[in-house]
Amino acid sequence: MVRRGLSPTGAVSAAVFYCLSLTPALLPRPWWLQGLEAGVAAASGYALGAVLGAVTRALARRRLILPARSPRRATWSLVAAVCLVAVVVTTAFGVSWQGDVRRAVGMRPQLVWWKWALVPFLACFVAALLLFAARGVRLAARTVARPLTWLVPRPVVYGTGIALVAFLAVGFVQGFLLKGVLHVVANGASLTDRGTSEGVVRPTAATLSGGDGSYTPWHTLGVRGRDFVGGVSTRADIARFTGRDAKDPVRVYVGLRSAHSLDERARLAVSELERAGGFERDVLAVMGTTGTGWVSEQGSRPLEYLWFGDSALVAMQYSYLPGWVSVLAEDEAADASRALFTAVYDKWRTLPAETRPKLLAYGESLGSYAMENALGGTLKGLTSRTDGALFVGPTYANPLWKTLTAGRAPDSPSWRPVVGDGAQVRFAQVPSDYAIPAGPAPWTGPRSVYLQNGSDPVVWWSPELAYRQPDWLDGPRARGVSPAMRWYPVLTFWQVACDLAGADGVPDGHGHRYAAMPTTAWAEITRPPGWTPERTAALAAHLGARS
Repeated sequence: MVRRGLSPTGAVSAAVFYCLSLTPALLPRPWWLQGLEAGVAAASGYALGAVLGAVTRALARRRLILPARSPRRATWSLVAAVCLVAVVVTTAFGVSWQGDVRRAVGMRPQLVWWKWALVPFLACFVAALLLFAARGVRLAARTVARPLTWLVPRPVVYGTGIALVAFLAVGFVQGFLLKGVLHVVANGASLTDRGTSEGVVRPTAATLSGGDGSYTPWHTLGVRGRDFVGGVSTRADIARFTGRDAKDPVRVYVGLRSAHSLDERARLAVSELERAGGFERDVLAVMGTTGTGWVSEQGSRPLEYLWFGDSALVAMQYSYLPGWVSVLAEDEAADASRALFTAVYDKWRTLPAETRPKLLAYGESLGSYAMENALGGTLKGLTSRTDGALFVGPTYANPLWKTLTAGRAPDSPSWRPVVGDGAQVRFAQVPSDYAIPAGPAPWTGPRSVYLQNGSDPVVWWSPELAYRQPDWLDGPRARGVSPAMRWYPVLTFWQVACDLAGADGVPDGHGHRYAAMPTTAWAEITRPPGWTPERTAALAAHLGARS
């Protein structure tokens, strides 16, 4: 594990992978994240090079190719020197490349050079740890296989040993280590869920869950539910901005502790809506939640202002786990949103068509995936069961998003696809995108909008990046995507995966930050009577200043 020398082909391949990992990606990265990314990339390159070298040597021994002479020590010294120079030069260029990416997302290209100089050292440390782990697996495989070499041919027994050790390692990680970590995280998250954010107090209004007469007590809502209910827009604030009388908005939330089962929580949400008068409002929005039950204020608050408080929002918690862990339980998110939307829809459709509220759907990130599944994952389910929908930062797993993007008009880019004649669904990154496609075909109802930034890794990361160049890097690129970004097999997959860690650390309009765009989108989707584009712009500025 320690004394065995490095593979020359592996070392060369590791240097190549390291250099390519520093090339521009979607978002700028801090030096430590770049070092981590480069270390994993170098270890992957070493593995590939070592395997190719071993295969070449095996073929040479069997005379399937011309026998190769062992290169002289001077030759390896030259290779090592070239690799070292390539690493140093590429690291220096990495500072410039990061500056290009920072400019693309509206940030100043200021980098501390001495911190960036630490990148290759951190990368070497990470790569060494991974190499040590891999050699440990190989040593364990040989230890298991060696006693059987007198019975079975050596290649067969060693292959079996590697497969057995890999199976045991994966089983340990998934069956014990991962479950144990998730159990610890879940327990910690459930305790945190009992807290209340600073400045949030229990409401007394009957229009809010946890308030007077509520069927869902305040202590059962969870910390994100209390944030959602406690952050409601007040009638006074709405009236002050709009200059006309307003109502107290309805916000209904059901936490995991509010009822024992998923179906019971969905039925409780409907009962709570009835109690609070949610079915008597002008608009009723079913909100898909993420992680611990979080609902974006940027996606929920605009509706309350656009409709002068004559609105109702309903959401339901499905997990204690934070968002970065809950992606492992995306089926739970889909099941919860499906149960909630179905329960609300079944009650809504029994109401008189002329008096019932507009039924809307909303979801951000994993919440958009969950809400798409709640609507059947089809355009027909979206248009026949809602009066409009807003999906912000969809994921690669979203079934309807993938269908619409794949079936777009041939002359439209994947980052802003045109679906049919644009009559039902439109994609936007900036407000002017709502007018695309231009032409005589009207944007009829029900309207739905997808908001997706060109540099949002939540939208553009997918397993296919490992082996296929994405459409969004072909032709003209979306706003915020560096023109210097290139696709490399496997590496781009890893680069964009690392970009997920910084998706919220960039200015509004880039990464996973959508700022005022949900406000403009809800105005286009719901079209409040008498509302004007000027008032939309003023509301976006008002809510932006408030947040």
